[in-house]
Amino acid sequence: MRIDIWSDVVCPFCWIGKRHLEAALDGFRVEHPDAEVEVVWRAYELDPQAPASTDESNSERLAAKYGMPVAEADAMQEQIAERFRAVGLEFDWRAARATNTHDAHRLAALATARGRGDAADEALKRAHFTDGELLSDPAVLSRIGTGIGLPAAEVDALLAGDAYADEVRRDQAEARALGVTGVPFFVLDGRLAVSGAQPTDLFRQALERAWREGPVPGASPGREGDDGEACADGTCSV
Repeated sequence: MRIDIWSDVVCPFCWIGKRHLEAALDGFRVEHPDAEVEVVWRAYELDPQAPASTDESNSERLAAKYGMPVAEADAMQEQIAERFRAVGLEFDWRAARATNTHDAHRLAALATARGRGDAADEALKRAHFTDGELLSDPAVLSRIGTGIGLPAAEVDALLAGDAYADEVRRDQAEARALGVTGVPFFVLDGRLAVSGAQPTDLFRQALERAWREGPVPGASPGREGDDGEACADGTCSV
């Protein structure tokens, strides 16, 4: 089974949804020990026009965008941090830095080509949400890339040019063709789409259905369940 996941590395529900899927896959593999499951991470930039860095905190940025008090934005982010803790993750929202994620997605595309896609996704999300690192900083991306086992020369060459930009654009074009408006967005064997950070039980249900019915190459995937919590247009549901 192949699972394509459209995600942005600064989307909190993408990390939460990943943990829910992983829990569902643990149970699925117990029931189907011979099943081979391939997870493919696909690029989705929530805000392609975002600057590389900003002096505003995340709360200040959200408050300005939606005309709310900074204290209300703080409370929203703390709610997401609580969701993180529930799945064993840490969100240091006071330290997290808003940024453009295009180069991070290019690094992730290189990692996918070298069989390190999941490691890249995990490392990039942890750098942003937990460690407060700036994902547009070439030094940060270089450290992440080599830290997950990518050759330093390949990482340096990527960061010095525009390699894998076409792959990032193709992923986003395919997302538009599928009608994706928010992430995370999961497609199981081309047959079933799961939108948002759905509960583990719904992922398990979708896995069983996709396994039972088999892949449908080239078809438009049907939806499993209603939309879950997701991020769109640079904002996230709470």
